[in-house]
Amino acid sequence: MSPVNQYTHVRAPAVAGMFYPSDPGRLKAMVQRLLHQAESELQCGGLVGQPAGGPAWPKAVIAPHAGYMYSGPIAAAAYTRLAPGKGKIGRVVMIGPAHRVAFAGLAVCGQDAFATPLGPVAVDQTGVELALRQPGVQRLDSAHAPEHALEVHLPFLIEVLGDIKIVPLLFGQTSPPEVARVLEALWGGEETVILVSSDLSHYLDMAAAHRLDRAAADAIEALEPQRLAPEQACGRIAIQGLLEVARVRHLHSHTVDLRTSGDTAGPQEEVVGYGAFVLQ
Repeated sequence: MSPVNQYTHVRAPAVAGMFYPSDPGRLKAMVQRLLHQAESELQCGGLVGQPAGGPAWPKAVIAPHAGYMYSGPIAAAAYTRLAPGKGKIGRVVMIGPAHRVAFAGLAVCGQDAFATPLGPVAVDQTGVELALRQPGVQRLDSAHAPEHALEVHLPFLIEVLGDIKIVPLLFGQTSPPEVARVLEALWGGEETVILVSSDLSHYLDMAAAHRLDRAAADAIEALEPQRLAPEQACGRIAIQGLLEVARVRHLHSHTVDLRTSGDTAGPQEEVVGYGAFVLQ
């Protein structure tokens, strides 16, 4: 990992010390523990549904973006599937919802790197320029600066994949076809992985959340984006855009974990749903 001072413009962490530990040692230990638990649950079974002759890692993953104590175990279930790609995956195209700043279309950032307690992650400037050629894409640093939806994934990516570059995309008021067009432009080959950042249902009781999240998971597995409703995922538009591309490219989608904050560390009266999905 390169030192942060080699970069001219660096995005500072917005939620270190809140969503995840700001101390490098504590953070690394926590991420390693979550990945080890996920790997143990996988029990060396490999990627479910992996096509013969294809790479031993998914082309795309959908993972949650809450505090690690709540969604970390579910996110780790997706990231442990990427581990076989270490040294081969060089670029991660990240897309998630903008929670803090309203805007139209999609937004990349103008920074050279994203700082994390584990070191900086470089921004793939070639990918950013390619994204900017697509309709509806703009540079908007003000949307990225306070946003957690992409940031919380970076420590997992560092631990699992090592030295990579990212194309960070946030979406505002946009459409699944617009997202699909950008993802197609950035699709690349085996060196590129797509990451959609999204939680599922919000602030329902456990039973209602489980029902709604299971319906969302069924839609994602079936590659049927039209079945996803707004209340089922905050990253719905990006998920739908990914599913549109996945259908055209004949990918298969699998649920690898599906739980709520009430199943992990939170109260059970009002919960948030989390799902981990892989597309291969």
